[in-house]
Amino acid sequence: MIMEHVKEIANAVLYEGYLLYPYRHSAIKNRQRWTIGIVYPREYSEANGAIEPWMMHTECLISGGPDVSLDVIVRFLHLLVRTEVRPETASAPSQAQIEANEWGLASRLANEPREEGVEREVSAQNLSLNALLAQQQRIEIAFPAGRTVEPLSSPAPSGATEIVREQQAVAGALIIGAEQIGPELFKLTIQIENLTPDTAEVTGRFNAIFLRSFISTHALLQVHGGKFISLLEPPEELKETVQGCKNVRTWPVLVGNEGEYDTMLSSPIILYDYPQIAPESPGALFDGTEIDEILMLRIMTLSDEEKEQIKQGDEHARQILERTESISPEQFMKLHGVIRSMQPSVEGEEHE
Repeated sequence: MIMEHVKEIANAVLYEGYLLYPYRHSAIKNRQRWTIGIVYPREYSEANGAIEPWMMHTECLISGGPDVSLDVIVRFLHLLVRTEVRPETASAPSQAQIEANEWGLASRLANEPREEGVEREVSAQNLSLNALLAQQQRIEIAFPAGRTVEPLSSPAPSGATEIVREQQAVAGALIIGAEQIGPELFKLTIQIENLTPDTAEVTGRFNAIFLRSFISTHALLQVHGGKFISLLEPPEELKETVQGCKNVRTWPVLVGNEGEYDTMLSSPIILYDYPQIAPESPGALFDGTEIDEILMLRIMTLSDEEKEQIKQGDEHARQILERTESISPEQFMKLHGVIRSMQPSVEGEEHE
């Protein structure tokens, strides 16, 4: 299976809930996010009784010989803080300018720092299964702190003239191992650990720790010269062995075209084997539990003020708005519904 096609599925997991309708920062559900696939720093976790997980552990089965090789890709969002900066000489909006409604809230939040996510990826390519049987492989995860300043060509409605983005460092490890558990049958183990230091003092500041955490963490696994065993529908003779696989905060499923067994997605949300994105979908809307047509209809009904707030926010939200406003009637009608398959009724069969 081509990895780029698999990443389309993985991106749906990576950005699930990233922004939700109405895609505005002033909406409460877009100010209290980050609930999926969070791997917290170990220091923070242990300082708080190890309630919050500091690692994600995956186990799955591979059928093949010891000459099998595999690729492992770990992906997550690394959060940053985005702040709109207004010159000291600029005056804040007067009370008369701030109406006592939702747009008053939007005005007050205009200069409030907000979080954005940066995609991070750590990979190990062409790993020899035979080598993993002899010794597990450890790959460091390290992304440094950073700060960027983006001048605005014209002042934002809030009076801001530049956007400052600041990111804290994160560190951890990807540990890959294997063991032979039967003739031409192997158990693959993937462990993702967040080892970011100096986080114990963040105890009690729940939102702050997200900046040092791995968000929407998941792993893509691809095998060459062998095949993965479905953990959801394994062969009868392997059901007991599959039950012995330990998966912590993750659910490995087969991905790709149905009947292919070379790629797995270790997902932080429960999926079935061979999940698919509807080909009619024009792009990500960050809410896999909703229907594209309904969400796009809602976006079309937003007021000009609401749309302006979206434009001043996250780049992903701006893309959703632009995509919705440019969709053709023919493209929109394709979202209305489709029948994937039909089965002829059996003569004499009763239906309720």
